[in-house]
Amino acid sequence: MTLQDVPAPGPTADQSIASENESDPKKMRKVALASLLGTVVEFYDFGIYATAAALVFADAFFPAFGGHGGTIVSFATQGVAFVARPLGSILFGHFGDRLGRKRTLVFTMSLMGVSTVLIGALPTAGSIGVAAPILLVLLRVAQGVAAGGEWAGATLFTSEHSPKGRRGFWAMFTNLGGAVANILALSTFLAVALYMSDETFTSWGWRLPFLGSFVLIAVGLYVRLKIEETPAFEAEAKRRRSNRGLPFKEAVVNQWKELLLGAGALVTAFSLGYIGIAYLTNYGTATLGLSRPEVLTAGIVGNVVNGCAIISGGLLSDRFGRRRVLLVANTVGIPWALVLFPLLDTGTLTAFWVGMAVTFLIAGHGFGVAGSFLSELFHTRYRYTAAGLSYSLAGVVGGAVPPLVAASIIGSHGGFVFGLFLAAYCLVSLLCVLALRETVGNELIETPAEQQGVTS
Repeated sequence: MTLQDVPAPGPTADQSIASENESDPKKMRKVALASLLGTVVEFYDFGIYATAAALVFADAFFPAFGGHGGTIVSFATQGVAFVARPLGSILFGHFGDRLGRKRTLVFTMSLMGVSTVLIGALPTAGSIGVAAPILLVLLRVAQGVAAGGEWAGATLFTSEHSPKGRRGFWAMFTNLGGAVANILALSTFLAVALYMSDETFTSWGWRLPFLGSFVLIAVGLYVRLKIEETPAFEAEAKRRRSNRGLPFKEAVVNQWKELLLGAGALVTAFSLGYIGIAYLTNYGTATLGLSRPEVLTAGIVGNVVNGCAIISGGLLSDRFGRRRVLLVANTVGIPWALVLFPLLDTGTLTAFWVGMAVTFLIAGHGFGVAGSFLSELFHTRYRYTAAGLSYSLAGVVGGAVPPLVAASIIGSHGGFVFGLFLAAYCLVSLLCVLALRETVGNELIETPAEQQGVTS
């Protein structure tokens, strides 16, 4: 073969996607909107549970444990969903990697929606006794399994469609949907609380946000059914052999270090984010004596800051790299963890608002990078499984444990001791980021030769 016979190098597959979507921004906006709206629906359902667990579930489902004990058990049921999330990531990740992102996401949304509506209709312990908390936990497990399959699929829809140079911006729309969902959930509870007495709210008013999610589910399913499969999955599906191994097994065998380090890198975002959305809601009312509307309003403002920080994190990661943004967020989280509860314990509403806002500011920058960072960390053939599993493991360690530990430690040892625990979390997260390489240059559609290596 002569030199003239050798074809000129063409653009990579990712470059082709970039060219197509940069010339058709309407298509990219449609993909991002579908991802955001779908995630709003999913995590509105997830978020209202966290709020209800902080405000009413101790009395409604765990009265036998008393006020403080009921609060701890209530937060433990919230953590059950995080423990179930890795199972959902493995289960739905398998189908997402084999059958496609779109089909899997439709099923996860349906499962989440049905579970949420059933929680809203569930009799309390006063009506059916011990069966009530058992059924609550089972429905919470179903929510966790659905959420475990949701995040990776929604993220890959945007990241695998997006041009490489703006992947951080487009991929952050999934977690932006989570911030919008939190605002919507808190606003719903605030509206209900403002027009009801505390007795009515505790008796049955808390059910309305759960039952009302049915409308959002219908909208979300309509949007998801309108979007197309991602180019990266379609390219992989065409070359996949029938004897391809299990996605979960391949991910663990080939990239177990990235699975663990990727999860660790996001622990700061999860721990601060869920301390803000779950535990501080209870702390403001039960410990600081603030009114429910004051605390819910502070939570809404905090999640507006969270949403702005998620956008900022995505944009900054395109300019400076995913790793650098995570390094800064995790570093700043260490001293803030030590300052947070002494600040809150001054007891003023202003201090509570500042505590909420700064906590979400740090967490939001971590969440803003998560979508592009984990998408770029793993191979296409098991990316849905691996990215979802890594994110879910971060949720178990960072989202489930700190609110539960806070409820136990702060009551007996004070907020500063819990701050030490939280600071240690942020330090571990920082070390995990330091152990990883930058991912911003990684291709999402790989050649067969590239698939033989390990992305790092």
